[in-house]
Amino acid sequence: METTRNSGGDQEHPYGEQRIGVVGIVVRDRLTSAPRVNQILSEYAHVIIGRMGVPYRDRGISVIALIVDGDTDTLGAMTGKLGALSGVKVKTAITV
Repeated sequence: METTRNSGGDQEHPYGEQRIGVVGIVVRDRLTSAPRVNQILSEYAHVIIGRMGVPYRDRGISVIALIVDGDTDTLGAMTGKLGALSGVKVKTAITV
């Protein structure tokens, strides 16, 4: 297990260093994909700090923006599951 030093002493992170990031999700077929997208987001609620969802009716899509705080393995697992869904595109920006 990796141990990192901070001002509060030693803190253990089971998967590595915590990262802050922004995840953009575009859902094309909301009626089909949204239930699975929401299920995955609920599964990873512990790393989601904030969420904003906007239905873009003129283009027939929904856009979701997430602020996340977690280790790279967990964030990668979440975005990988989302990106594997049909009609769902995911882009992520993670801090160094």
